[in-house]
Amino acid sequence: MLGLGAAGLVTAPYIQRGVDSALGTVAGKDPTGLTGLLPNGGGFRYYSVTSSVPRKDAGTYRLTVDGMVERPATYTLGSLRRLPQTRLVRDVQCVTGWRVPGTPFEGVRLSRLLDAAGVRPGAGAVRFTCFDGAYSESLTLDQARRADVLVALRMQDAPVSHNHGGPVRLYVAPMYFYKSAKWLSGITVTSDVRRGYWEERGYDIDAWVGKSNGRDDHPTV
Repeated sequence: MLGLGAAGLVTAPYIQRGVDSALGTVAGKDPTGLTGLLPNGGGFRYYSVTSSVPRKDAGTYRLTVDGMVERPATYTLGSLRRLPQTRLVRDVQCVTGWRVPGTPFEGVRLSRLLDAAGVRPGAGAVRFTCFDGAYSESLTLDQARRADVLVALRMQDAPVSHNHGGPVRLYVAPMYFYKSAKWLSGITVTSDVRRGYWEERGYDIDAWVGKSNGRDDHPTV
């Protein structure tokens, strides 16, 4: 049994690449749209907390920045693309145990949008809402201003697909992937951190990879 288990660990990456190849996945692109629905398609797994998520495109997508700011703003997909873009290549780590090494993300640094909005004195956190109508997340203001936190428009050198949270998602590189909210539609500056969808269900509010185990029976906030 141990031998079979070890063989499975060795051969799994090759099997996955074969599946991706059979479905036409090349350089992170999947013309069939099927690999994102597989248990381990392209290394990622599809998660949604709702039964369905509406689709947005360049004509219908909007991202609002509001709350404790001097200049609330609404961005289209086109206006986000015209802003300076930052590219990060990091390992993606899910709290459930799977990991995708060396994953490229590109987008606008969240700090740039916060600076453009003009954060008011007394603000201490940022809340994120999503157009699936259910998911939410939060970061402290200091965490949100990190250079490795992006409003991401591209993933794996292609536009963020719908299954991966597109057309725009949050990417919080140093934290477990549940902090990187998909289908991002709202950025609201608040006075304090508010528990997000999974934090309300017992997950860590601060989800640093390697420091948090993803679960915390005694949240600090």
